[in-house]
Amino acid sequence: MISITVRHVAGATALFGASLLSAQAPRANTKSEAAFKQLSAVVGDWQGVQDGVPIAVKITLTANGSALMEEDKPGKESPMITMFTVDGDRLIATHYCSVGNQPQMVSAAPDDFRKGVTFSLTRVTGMKSSDDWHNTGMTLTLDDTDHMTQRWTYLYKGKPGVNVFHYTRKK
Repeated sequence: MISITVRHVAGATALFGASLLSAQAPRANTKSEAAFKQLSAVVGDWQGVQDGVPIAVKITLTANGSALMEEDKPGKESPMITMFTVDGDRLIATHYCSVGNQPQMVSAAPDDFRKGVTFSLTRVTGMKSSDDWHNTGMTLTLDDTDHMTQRWTYLYKGKPGVNVFHYTRKK
């Protein structure tokens, strides 16, 4: 019984201490944080079609609002996840691909997502060889509040390619 009470007091003290720290050091409103907030406008359910295959997209804020998670589910295939986060003066997108690798891409914070934000490859984890299929970049454009375009670039066996996805917000 004493150990349960001590844990509760310790937990309450930790929460109180964390709230004091956050009160003492409020988050700065940086350009990248403002861009992330603008990017968060895509939260919701989207749909599209690529080469005749329907794609369901679910975008949610997670980790106490510090990460944006996009889940893409093409047809009956396994979903893929892309996580967007702020890192200093840039945005990071890490794509967890169904082929088993994880390209990590960065972008400077854009002023306006209607002009698009381009993420460029910094590294890829999970590749077995340099010939493996992997994404090399992505441009996300908010065409309007209900339409979004994503242009993904990739390399496969040394040859570049592009996939363009047009999504409509589900209502």
